Amino acid sequence: MDPHLLRTFVAVLDHRSFSGAAASLGYTQSAVSQHIAALEADLGSRLVERRPVAPTPAGARLLEHAPALLLRLDAARADIARLHQARPTHLTLASSPAALGPTVARALAELRATAHALDVEVRVLGREAVLSDVVGGRADLGFVDGAAATSDPLPMPDLGPTTTLAAAEETLAVLFPLGHPLAGRRAVRLTDLAQAQWIDAPDTAVPLDRLRTVCRTDGFRPWIRHRGTDLHGLAALAAAGHGLAALPLPVATALPGIAAVPVSEPRLVHRIELVHPVNPTVPARQLADLIAGRAGADA
Repeated sequence: MDPHLLRTFVAVLDHRSFSGAAASLGYTQSAVSQHIAALEADLGSRLVERRPVAPTPAGARLLEHAPALLLRLDAARADIARLHQARPTHLTLASSPAALGPTVARALAELRATAHALDVEVRVLGREAVLSDVVGGRADLGFVDGAAATSDPLPMPDLGPTTTLAAAEETLAVLFPLGHPLAGRRAVRLTDLAQAQWIDAPDTAVPLDRLRTVCRTDGFRPWIRHRGTDLHGLAALAAAGHGLAALPLPVATALPGIAAVPVSEPRLVHRIELVHPVNPTVPARQLADLIAGRAGADA
């Protein structure tokens, strides 16, 4: 399967448009149409409905595989490139919003105190974009967060030759408006909130599909959708009564206009994990060692 055709296929369905895919990929619309036709001929099945643009059943099945396949191809290319592109004085760190907290910031400060010439770039991205940047070689290491049972790893896609380690575990909390009847509670059970109104903010808060999985319910339906990595914007929506959201307690308590109530059941934590290639740059390895040391001291 030609990866160029597969990338075009994913772009068409991401944009729900042949012209949108062409603009994002730098192709002509005619070239995009030819790519889709060639992929359909290769697989012997129609993959994309044209009016409106949507996946066929075969296209939906291929879309389940395509992101992981493309991620592994990017990982292979970046893995080879790293053998010849060592940058000992540069560190690019990618992090999801709620993962970029005191643990990461203090370890980074400790690293910079010993490496004075280190040029640091920090990128705040959605979780999938963090992982894509790490395996694709656009970031030296990344931090992602999510909800998990105590000491359990976060569910991750197949990232190829990478190393993952626990950076921190924190109390998980629900954001309520200050006037909400549950805002003064000492703790809440997530299962009691399954039918409440929620904010769908997959790049910022705990994704709603993850809450459905851990609570084993089909609840947690979105009342409003928030796209992006702005924690304060998310808090403003919660404070105005647009819905609930789940965040780590240390992050939530620093946000204005909301009450952060810890989750008591199910027994979950907000977990932050560090991800880097198996052959990281020197600064990335040093930061990972500092994080591992801090996690071991807190255990």
